[in-house]
Amino acid sequence: MGYFGAALQAESTKIKKSKMIWITLAIFTLAPLMGGFFMFVLKDPELARTTGLLGDKAQILGEATWPAYFSLLAQIIGVGGLIVFGFVTSWVFGREYADRTIKDLLSLPVHRSVTVLAKFIAVFVTCLLLSLYVIIVGVLIGMLVGLPEWSSAAAMEGLSLLLVTTALTVALSPPVAFFACYGRGFLAPIGFVIFMVVCAQIIAAIGYGAYFPWAVPALFSGMTGTAGGLEMISFFIVGLMAIAGFAGTVAWWLYADQH
Repeated sequence: MGYFGAALQAESTKIKKSKMIWITLAIFTLAPLMGGFFMFVLKDPELARTTGLLGDKAQILGEATWPAYFSLLAQIIGVGGLIVFGFVTSWVFGREYADRTIKDLLSLPVHRSVTVLAKFIAVFVTCLLLSLYVIIVGVLIGMLVGLPEWSSAAAMEGLSLLLVTTALTVALSPPVAFFACYGRGFLAPIGFVIFMVVCAQIIAAIGYGAYFPWAVPALFSGMTGTAGGLEMISFFIVGLMAIAGFAGTVAWWLYADQH
């Protein structure tokens, strides 16, 4: 096994044996459960009221169909994924400083870029698996609820929406990794993620969300009522931010003073 394979295996083992992965898994489990509950209420609101699951004055807008459900799951990934994926990235890169193991990694006879690349791949694979978990659990819950309008075309369109939203959300992880290294811990990247999520809501509300990378996943998922429909400039901005975050993280490991 080469240096890269050993580094990737080490990062994967850290993630599998950490409590972080179980916390994020538990958080993401709530997402399809909430989505299924909303679909159940929308499908039969009177039954929900008579059974006490919904108040008499409560109103939930929308429709209980598979396309609407896929869009809801995509919105959950587009918004919640920013926080969950940011938490995963903060842990993978920030724990080396918090646990004071950064000096051990820097002393290894391996090029630092190999370690950084292994960490990024471990983060991306973990985030993709978390999203796949949400999709599988969500589909099972949707079948249990008995949503109408299921078809192969609707399933393909819904899965495409979920996968692209996931890719856009995961692509915003590299800047979080940079702030984890720059801040030498967890607080700076988590604060950065929360700040970006708040800014995304404000900028999207005033109509410029398509040009703010942290608002793009939610807009693409259909948060404003229409899924997709973004111009190529939005995808370009997200890709540019991903490249900048990756380059900045690698440059930090290569050139910044490590104490």
